[in-house]
Amino acid sequence: MARFHLPSENWQTAALTGDEARHLSQVLRGKAGDVITVFNGHGRRASAKVLQVSRDRVSLELSEVVSPAPPQPRITLVQAIPKGKTMDLIVQKAVELGVASIEPLVTRHTIVQPGEGKSEKWTRVALEACKQCGQDMLPEISPALAFDAWIAGAAKISGLKLIASLAPGAQAMREVLRAHPATTEATILVGPEGDFSPQETAAALAAGFIPVSLGNIVLRVETASLFCISALRYEFA
Repeated sequence: MARFHLPSENWQTAALTGDEARHLSQVLRGKAGDVITVFNGHGRRASAKVLQVSRDRVSLELSEVVSPAPPQPRITLVQAIPKGKTMDLIVQKAVELGVASIEPLVTRHTIVQPGEGKSEKWTRVALEACKQCGQDMLPEISPALAFDAWIAGAAKISGLKLIASLAPGAQAMREVLRAHPATTEATILVGPEGDFSPQETAAALAAGFIPVSLGNIVLRVETASLFCISALRYEFA
C-alpha cells in the first residue's frame, strides 16, 4: 500500500497537499476510492480512503490511528560529513535502521563543506526512506555544525556515548554494549575519511564518549556508521 507523509497539522483537515498530493495525483494517478497509508513522521499512522483528487490537494477519510512504540534504544548518529553522495546513503540506511536523529559535523579532516539547504535535502532523503521502508519516525536532521561548536555541548548529552575509533585502547563494541544492558539512549560519533584528528578524539573522550573498535579491518565511513547502528539494534532488539 502506498505511503504518504501527512504532517501533524494536516490531520484535522485530512488532506495531502504540495508534493505529496502531486505524487498521488500526477505520478500514481490516484483516484477517489483508493486506500493509502499516511504517517506524520512522529510515530503516528493510519489507513486513509481517498475522497477527492486534484493536482495540489487530495482529501482523505482517515481510519483508526495507530502509534507503534518507537525502536529502542533511541539512537542519535553524529556523523562527520563524507565526500560525494555518501551522506545521502548514510541518511537513507540510518532511517531504515530506526535512528531518532542525525547531526552532521564538519571536522578537521572533512573534505566537503556543506552548502545552504543540505539539511533540507537530507530531510527529503529521510522522508523518502520512511515512505519506502514503512518507518513512521522521521529523524530530525540538524544543520551541519563545526566539530568545535558541537563538542562544546557534548558533555551534557545523556545516555550511552560511543565514538568509533581506530586509536589504541578502543574497546570491542560488543563488550561495551553488554556492559550497559539498560541503555535507552545512545549517541554514536563517527568520523570522516581519515578519522577524527587526535585533538578531536581527545575532546570527545573528555566529554564522556567511550572509544569502540569495529574490528581489525578499516571500514569506509558509511560502513562504520551502519555497523554501529546495526550492532545497537541487534544487541537491544
